[in-house]
Amino acid sequence: MPAPLDQTPVIIDTIPMVPMEKLNAITERFQYLEARMAEGLSGDEIAALGREYAELKPVVDEIASYQQLLDDIAEAELMMDDPDMRELAEEELPALRERLPEMEQSMRLALLPKDAADARPAMIEIRPGTGGDEAALFAADLLRMYQRYAESRGWSFDIVEQSLSELGGIKEVTVHVKGEGVFARLKYESGVHRVQRVPETESGGRIHTSAATVAVLPEAEDVDIQIEPGDLRIDTMRASGSGGQHVNTTDSAVRITHLPTGIMVVSSEKSQHRNREIAMQVLKARLYDLERQRVDSERAADRKSQVGSGDRSERIRTYNFPQGRMTDHRINLTLYKLDQIMGGDLDEIVDALTAEAQAAQLADLDA
Repeated sequence: MPAPLDQTPVIIDTIPMVPMEKLNAITERFQYLEARMAEGLSGDEIAALGREYAELKPVVDEIASYQQLLDDIAEAELMMDDPDMRELAEEELPALRERLPEMEQSMRLALLPKDAADARPAMIEIRPGTGGDEAALFAADLLRMYQRYAESRGWSFDIVEQSLSELGGIKEVTVHVKGEGVFARLKYESGVHRVQRVPETESGGRIHTSAATVAVLPEAEDVDIQIEPGDLRIDTMRASGSGGQHVNTTDSAVRITHLPTGIMVVSSEKSQHRNREIAMQVLKARLYDLERQRVDSERAADRKSQVGSGDRSERIRTYNFPQGRMTDHRINLTLYKLDQIMGGDLDEIVDALTAEAQAAQLADLDA
Protein backbone atom coordinates (compact mmCIF):
# COMPACT_ATOMS: atom_id res chain seq x y z
CA MET A 1 0.00 0.00 0.00
CA PRO A 2 1.53 3.36 -0.99
CA ALA A 3 2.42 5.77 1.78
CA PRO A 4 0.43 9.00 2.08
CA LEU A 5 2.12 11.61 -0.03
CA ASP A 6 2.47 14.14 2.79
CA GLN A 7 4.61 11.75 4.85
CA THR A 8 7.54 11.95 2.41
CA PRO A 9 9.66 15.10 2.10
CA VAL A 10 9.54 16.50 -1.41
CA ILE A 11 11.32 19.64 -2.51
CA ILE A 12 9.02 19.99 -5.54
CA ASP A 13 5.87 20.36 -3.47
CA THR A 14 3.47 21.30 -6.24
CA ILE A 15 3.19 20.85 -9.99
CA PRO A 16 0.58 23.17 -11.59
CA MET A 17 -0.64 20.44 -13.93
CA VAL A 18 -0.99 17.84 -11.16
CA PRO A 19 -2.38 19.28 -7.91
CA MET A 20 -0.84 17.40 -4.98
CA GLU A 21 -3.93 17.95 -2.82
CA LYS A 22 -5.98 15.89 -5.26
CA LEU A 23 -3.37 13.14 -5.32
CA ASN A 24 -3.34 13.01 -1.52
CA ALA A 25 -7.13 12.80 -1.42
CA ILE A 26 -7.15 9.88 -3.89
CA THR A 27 -4.49 8.00 -1.92
CA GLU A 28 -6.34 8.54 1.36
CA ARG A 29 -9.59 7.31 -0.18
CA PHE A 30 -7.82 4.21 -1.50
CA GLN A 31 -6.38 3.48 1.95
CA TYR A 32 -9.82 3.92 3.51
CA LEU A 33 -11.34 1.43 1.04
CA GLU A 34 -8.54 -1.03 1.75
CA ALA A 35 -9.17 -0.79 5.49
CA ARG A 36 -12.95 -1.14 5.11
CA MET A 37 -12.64 -4.20 2.88
CA ALA A 38 -10.47 -5.86 5.51
CA GLU A 39 -13.30 -5.58 8.08
CA GLY A 40 -15.39 -8.41 6.57
CA LEU A 41 -18.45 -6.60 5.21
CA SER A 42 -21.66 -7.94 3.69
CA GLY A 43 -21.76 -9.12 0.09
CA ASP A 44 -23.38 -6.04 -1.48
CA GLU A 45 -21.22 -3.55 0.39
CA ILE A 46 -17.97 -5.40 -0.24
CA ALA A 47 -18.87 -5.63 -3.95
CA ALA A 48 -19.45 -1.88 -4.20
CA LEU A 49 -16.23 -1.08 -2.34
CA GLY A 50 -14.38 -3.63 -4.45
CA ARG A 51 -15.43 -1.94 -7.69
CA GLU A 52 -14.24 1.47 -6.46
CA TYR A 53 -11.02 -0.10 -5.16
CA ALA A 54 -10.33 -1.70 -8.54
CA GLU A 55 -10.95 1.63 -10.31
CA LEU A 56 -8.59 3.53 -7.99
CA LYS A 57 -5.80 0.92 -7.93
CA PRO A 58 -4.16 1.88 -11.27
CA VAL A 59 -4.49 5.57 -10.38
CA VAL A 60 -2.83 5.04 -6.99
CA ASP A 61 -0.06 2.99 -8.62
CA GLU A 62 0.54 5.91 -11.01
CA ILE A 63 0.59 8.31 -8.07
CA ALA A 64 3.18 6.13 -6.30
CA SER A 65 5.40 6.16 -9.40
CA TYR A 66 5.02 9.91 -9.74
CA GLN A 67 5.82 10.41 -6.06
CA GLN A 68 8.89 8.19 -6.35
CA LEU A 69 10.18 10.31 -9.23
CA LEU A 70 9.69 13.50 -7.21
CA ASP A 71 11.53 11.91 -4.30
CA ASP A 72 14.40 10.85 -6.56
CA ILE A 73 14.69 14.39 -7.92
CA ALA A 74 14.62 15.85 -4.41
CA GLU A 75 17.30 13.42 -3.25
CA ALA A 76 19.52 14.21 -6.25
CA GLU A 77 19.14 17.93 -5.59
CA LEU A 78 20.27 17.43 -1.99
CA MET A 79 23.25 15.43 -3.24
CA MET A 80 24.37 18.50 -5.21
CA ASP A 81 25.38 20.10 -1.89
CA ASP A 82 27.64 17.14 -1.01
CA PRO A 83 31.06 17.43 -2.71
CA ASP A 84 31.48 13.66 -2.63
CA MET A 85 28.10 13.05 -4.31
CA ARG A 86 27.89 16.06 -6.59
CA GLU A 87 29.31 14.32 -9.66
CA LEU A 88 26.79 11.46 -9.35
CA ALA A 89 23.95 13.93 -8.85
CA GLU A 90 24.96 15.92 -11.93
CA GLU A 91 24.79 12.70 -13.91
CA GLU A 92 21.42 11.53 -12.58
CA LEU A 93 19.47 14.78 -12.24
CA PRO A 94 19.02 15.65 -15.95
CA ALA A 95 17.65 12.19 -16.73
CA LEU A 96 15.24 12.37 -13.79
CA ARG A 97 14.02 15.82 -14.76
CA GLU A 98 13.62 14.69 -18.37
CA ARG A 99 11.15 12.02 -17.21
CA LEU A 100 9.01 14.52 -15.31
CA PRO A 101 6.87 15.91 -18.20
CA GLU A 102 6.04 12.40 -19.40
CA MET A 103 5.12 11.34 -15.86
CA GLU A 104 2.97 14.45 -15.41
CA GLN A 105 1.13 13.61 -18.64
CA SER A 106 0.56 10.04 -17.42
CA MET A 107 -0.80 11.44 -14.18
CA ARG A 108 -3.18 13.77 -16.03
CA LEU A 109 -4.48 10.86 -18.10
CA ALA A 110 -4.93 8.75 -14.97
CA LEU A 111 -6.95 11.55 -13.38
CA LEU A 112 -9.34 12.01 -16.32
CA PRO A 113 -12.99 11.25 -15.49
CA LYS A 114 -13.71 7.61 -16.21
CA ASP A 115 -16.70 6.32 -18.12
CA ALA A 116 -18.60 4.38 -15.47
CA ALA A 117 -19.49 1.74 -18.04
CA ASP A 118 -15.93 1.08 -19.28
CA ALA A 119 -15.40 -2.03 -17.15
CA ARG A 120 -18.77 -3.57 -18.01
CA PRO A 121 -19.64 -6.39 -20.40
CA ALA A 122 -21.25 -5.30 -23.65
CA MET A 123 -23.97 -6.24 -26.09
CA ILE A 124 -22.99 -5.99 -29.76
CA GLU A 125 -25.80 -5.68 -32.30
CA ILE A 126 -24.95 -5.98 -36.01
CA ARG A 127 -27.41 -5.40 -38.87
CA PRO A 128 -26.88 -5.12 -42.63
CA GLY A 129 -27.48 -1.71 -44.20
CA THR A 130 -27.52 -0.79 -47.86
CA GLY A 131 -26.28 -3.47 -50.23
CA GLY A 132 -28.69 -6.40 -50.03
CA ASP A 133 -27.07 -9.83 -49.84
CA GLU A 134 -23.57 -8.36 -49.89
CA ALA A 135 -24.38 -6.22 -46.84
CA ALA A 136 -25.58 -9.32 -44.98
CA LEU A 137 -22.35 -11.14 -45.89
CA PHE A 138 -20.30 -8.17 -44.69
CA ALA A 139 -22.25 -8.17 -41.41
CA ALA A 140 -21.18 -11.80 -40.98
CA ASP A 141 -17.57 -10.76 -41.64
CA LEU A 142 -17.82 -8.10 -38.93
CA LEU A 143 -19.23 -10.69 -36.53
CA ARG A 144 -16.22 -12.96 -37.16
CA MET A 145 -13.86 -9.98 -36.78
CA TYR A 146 -15.23 -9.16 -33.33
CA GLN A 147 -15.27 -12.82 -32.32
CA ARG A 148 -11.58 -13.18 -33.18
CA TYR A 149 -10.77 -9.93 -31.36
CA ALA A 150 -12.59 -11.23 -28.29
CA GLU A 151 -10.63 -14.49 -28.47
CA SER A 152 -7.34 -12.58 -28.68
CA ARG A 153 -8.19 -10.74 -25.46
CA GLY A 154 -9.52 -13.76 -23.61
CA TRP A 155 -13.13 -12.56 -23.53
CA SER A 156 -16.22 -14.73 -23.73
CA PHE A 157 -18.29 -14.20 -26.86
CA ASP A 158 -21.83 -15.60 -26.78
CA ILE A 159 -24.34 -15.21 -29.60
CA VAL A 160 -27.70 -14.67 -27.90
CA GLU A 161 -29.83 -14.05 -30.99
CA GLN A 162 -29.04 -14.56 -34.67
CA SER A 163 -30.92 -14.56 -37.94
CA LEU A 164 -29.11 -15.77 -41.07
CA SER A 165 -29.70 -15.04 -44.74
CA GLU A 166 -29.95 -17.78 -47.34
CA LEU A 167 -26.36 -17.12 -48.46
CA GLY A 168 -24.98 -17.37 -44.93
CA GLY A 169 -24.99 -13.66 -44.22
CA ILE A 170 -26.38 -11.98 -41.13
CA LYS A 171 -29.86 -10.48 -41.11
CA GLU A 172 -29.44 -9.54 -37.47
CA VAL A 173 -27.27 -10.70 -34.58
CA THR A 174 -26.89 -9.84 -30.91
CA VAL A 175 -23.78 -10.91 -29.00
CA HIS A 176 -22.94 -10.78 -25.30
CA VAL A 177 -19.24 -10.12 -24.64
CA LYS A 178 -17.73 -10.49 -21.17
CA GLY A 179 -14.21 -9.89 -19.92
CA GLU A 180 -11.85 -7.23 -18.63
CA GLY A 181 -12.49 -3.75 -20.02
CA VAL A 182 -14.88 -4.95 -22.71
CA PHE A 183 -16.96 -1.81 -23.20
CA ALA A 184 -13.91 0.46 -22.96
CA ARG A 185 -12.33 -1.37 -25.91
CA LEU A 186 -15.47 -1.78 -28.03
CA LYS A 187 -17.48 1.40 -27.45
CA TYR A 188 -16.02 3.26 -30.44
CA GLU A 189 -17.24 0.54 -32.83
CA SER A 190 -20.79 1.91 -32.88
CA GLY A 191 -21.78 3.36 -36.24
CA VAL A 192 -21.92 2.54 -39.94
CA HIS A 193 -19.14 0.33 -41.32
CA ARG A 194 -18.79 0.59 -45.10
CA VAL A 195 -17.18 -2.04 -47.34
CA GLN A 196 -15.89 -1.69 -50.89
CA ARG A 197 -15.19 -4.98 -52.68
CA VAL A 198 -16.25 -7.30 -55.47
CA PRO A 199 -19.18 -9.26 -54.01
CA GLU A 200 -19.28 -13.04 -54.18
CA THR A 201 -22.66 -12.58 -55.87
CA GLU A 202 -21.18 -10.36 -58.64
CA SER A 203 -20.02 -12.15 -61.77
CA GLY A 204 -18.82 -9.04 -63.61
CA GLY A 205 -16.01 -8.22 -61.20
CA ARG A 206 -17.36 -4.76 -60.36
CA ILE A 207 -16.59 -3.18 -57.01
CA HIS A 208 -19.71 -2.59 -54.93
CA THR A 209 -20.18 -0.47 -51.83
CA SER A 210 -22.39 -1.77 -49.03
CA ALA A 211 -22.67 -1.21 -45.31
CA ALA A 212 -23.57 -2.68 -41.95
CA THR A 213 -24.52 -0.98 -38.72
CA VAL A 214 -22.89 -1.86 -35.41
CA ALA A 215 -24.24 -0.86 -32.00
CA VAL A 216 -22.22 -1.55 -28.85
CA LEU A 217 -24.23 -1.20 -25.65
CA PRO A 218 -22.88 -1.49 -22.10
CA GLU A 219 -24.63 -4.17 -20.09
CA ALA A 220 -27.11 -2.62 -17.66
CA GLU A 221 -27.30 -3.52 -14.00
CA ASP A 222 -30.56 -3.64 -12.08
CA VAL A 223 -29.65 -0.44 -10.24
CA ASP A 224 -29.25 1.42 -13.55
CA ILE A 225 -32.69 0.84 -15.00
CA GLN A 226 -35.99 0.50 -13.16
CA ILE A 227 -38.69 -0.97 -15.40
CA GLU A 228 -42.29 -0.90 -14.21
CA PRO A 229 -44.24 -4.07 -15.12
CA GLY A 230 -47.01 -1.92 -16.55
CA ASP A 231 -44.55 -0.43 -19.05
CA LEU A 232 -44.05 -3.79 -20.78
CA ARG A 233 -46.08 -5.73 -23.28
CA ILE A 234 -44.88 -9.32 -23.62
CA ASP A 235 -46.02 -11.38 -26.59
CA THR A 236 -45.33 -15.04 -27.29
CA MET A 237 -45.17 -16.12 -30.91
CA ARG A 238 -43.92 -18.79 -33.26
CA ALA A 239 -40.20 -18.52 -34.00
CA SER A 240 -39.16 -18.05 -37.61
CA GLY A 241 -35.94 -20.02 -37.31
CA SER A 242 -32.43 -19.09 -38.35
CA GLY A 243 -32.37 -18.78 -42.10
CA GLY A 244 -32.99 -22.42 -42.91
CA GLN A 245 -30.74 -23.77 -40.17
CA HIS A 246 -33.60 -24.87 -37.98
CA VAL A 247 -37.16 -23.77 -37.35
CA ASN A 248 -38.82 -23.90 -33.95
CA THR A 249 -42.21 -25.57 -34.10
CA THR A 250 -43.36 -24.32 -30.71
CA ASP A 251 -44.59 -20.87 -29.73
CA SER A 252 -41.39 -20.15 -27.82
CA ALA A 253 -40.28 -16.81 -29.27
CA VAL A 254 -40.78 -13.80 -27.01
CA ARG A 255 -41.29 -10.18 -28.04
CA ILE A 256 -41.07 -7.53 -25.34
CA THR A 257 -42.18 -3.98 -26.09
CA HIS A 258 -41.27 -1.11 -23.77
CA LEU A 259 -44.36 1.05 -24.15
CA PRO A 260 -42.95 4.46 -23.02
CA THR A 261 -40.09 4.36 -25.57
CA GLY A 262 -41.47 1.98 -28.20
CA ILE A 263 -38.30 -0.14 -28.00
CA MET A 264 -39.07 -3.71 -29.08
CA VAL A 265 -36.86 -6.75 -28.47
CA VAL A 266 -37.39 -10.25 -29.87
CA SER A 267 -35.67 -13.45 -28.78
CA SER A 268 -36.40 -16.72 -30.54
CA GLU A 269 -34.29 -19.45 -28.97
CA LYS A 270 -35.89 -22.82 -28.18
CA SER A 271 -36.60 -22.08 -24.51
CA GLN A 272 -39.34 -19.55 -23.81
CA HIS A 273 -37.96 -18.95 -20.31
CA ARG A 274 -34.50 -18.28 -21.70
CA ASN A 275 -36.01 -15.99 -24.35
CA ARG A 276 -37.56 -13.84 -21.63
CA GLU A 277 -34.17 -13.53 -19.91
CA ILE A 278 -32.39 -12.63 -23.14
CA ALA A 279 -35.01 -10.12 -24.23
CA MET A 280 -35.01 -8.38 -20.85
CA GLN A 281 -31.22 -8.27 -20.82
CA VAL A 282 -31.12 -6.65 -24.26
CA LEU A 283 -33.99 -4.28 -23.39
CA LYS A 284 -32.21 -3.06 -20.25
CA ALA A 285 -29.02 -2.50 -22.24
CA ARG A 286 -30.90 -0.45 -24.85
CA LEU A 287 -32.68 1.63 -22.22
CA TYR A 288 -29.44 2.21 -20.34
CA ASP A 289 -27.75 3.25 -23.60
CA LEU A 290 -30.65 5.61 -24.35
CA GLU A 291 -30.23 7.26 -20.95
CA ARG A 292 -26.45 7.55 -21.42
CA GLN A 293 -26.98 9.24 -24.79
CA ARG A 294 -29.45 11.68 -23.24
CA VAL A 295 -27.01 12.61 -20.47
CA ASP A 296 -24.11 12.93 -22.91
CA SER A 297 -26.19 15.17 -25.19
CA GLU A 298 -27.05 17.48 -22.33
CA ARG A 299 -23.45 17.58 -21.14
CA ALA A 300 -22.04 18.43 -24.57
CA ALA A 301 -24.93 20.02 -26.45
CA ASP A 302 -22.63 22.49 -28.18
CA ARG A 303 -20.01 20.05 -29.47
CA LYS A 304 -19.31 16.44 -30.44
CA SER A 305 -16.36 14.27 -29.51
CA GLN A 306 -13.64 14.11 -32.13
CA VAL A 307 -14.01 10.34 -32.26
CA GLY A 308 -17.70 10.51 -33.05
CA SER A 309 -20.96 11.14 -31.35
CA GLY A 310 -21.97 7.50 -31.07
CA ASP A 311 -24.75 8.17 -33.56
CA ARG A 312 -25.64 4.84 -35.16
CA SER A 313 -26.09 6.59 -38.53
CA GLU A 314 -22.57 8.04 -38.54
CA ARG A 315 -20.23 6.49 -41.10
CA ILE A 316 -17.18 5.67 -39.04
CA ARG A 317 -15.04 3.32 -41.12
CA THR A 318 -14.42 2.07 -44.66
CA TYR A 319 -12.92 -1.33 -45.51
CA ASN A 320 -11.51 -1.27 -49.06
CA PHE A 321 -10.66 -4.84 -50.08
CA PRO A 322 -9.07 -4.19 -53.52
CA GLN A 323 -6.50 -1.89 -51.88
CA GLY A 324 -6.24 -3.82 -48.61
CA ARG A 325 -7.03 -0.59 -46.81
CA MET A 326 -9.02 0.38 -43.72
CA THR A 327 -9.81 4.02 -43.00
CA ASP A 328 -11.35 5.30 -39.78
CA HIS A 329 -12.93 8.60 -40.81
CA ARG A 330 -13.25 10.01 -37.29
CA ILE A 331 -9.50 10.29 -36.75
CA ASN A 332 -8.28 10.05 -40.37
CA LEU A 333 -6.45 6.81 -39.61
CA THR A 334 -5.59 4.64 -42.63
CA LEU A 335 -3.96 1.22 -42.29
CA TYR A 336 -2.93 -1.08 -45.13
CA LYS A 337 -3.42 -4.29 -43.18
CA LEU A 338 -7.00 -5.18 -43.93
CA ASP A 339 -6.49 -8.96 -43.72
CA GLN A 340 -5.13 -8.66 -40.19
CA ILE A 341 -7.91 -6.28 -39.17
CA MET A 342 -10.66 -8.58 -40.47
CA GLY A 343 -8.84 -11.35 -38.59
CA GLY A 344 -9.45 -9.49 -35.32
CA ASP A 345 -6.31 -7.35 -35.06
CA LEU A 346 -8.10 -4.23 -33.81
CA ASP A 347 -5.80 -3.02 -31.04
CA GLU A 348 -4.00 -0.39 -33.12
CA ILE A 349 -7.34 1.15 -34.14
CA VAL A 350 -8.80 1.00 -30.63
CA ASP A 351 -5.65 2.48 -29.08
CA ALA A 352 -5.69 5.37 -31.59
CA LEU A 353 -9.36 6.10 -30.92
CA THR A 354 -8.82 5.96 -27.16
CA ALA A 355 -5.83 8.31 -27.38
CA GLU A 356 -7.85 10.77 -29.48
CA ALA A 357 -10.70 10.70 -26.96
CA GLN A 358 -8.27 11.30 -24.10
CA ALA A 359 -6.66 14.20 -25.98
CA ALA A 360 -10.11 15.76 -26.43
CA GLN A 361 -10.79 15.38 -22.70
CA LEU A 362 -7.47 16.98 -21.81
CA ALA A 363 -8.19 19.86 -24.21
CA ASP A 364 -11.54 20.40 -22.49
CA LEU A 365 -9.83 20.51 -19.09
CA ASP A 366 -7.26 23.01 -20.33
CA ALA A 367 -9.82 25.25 -22.05
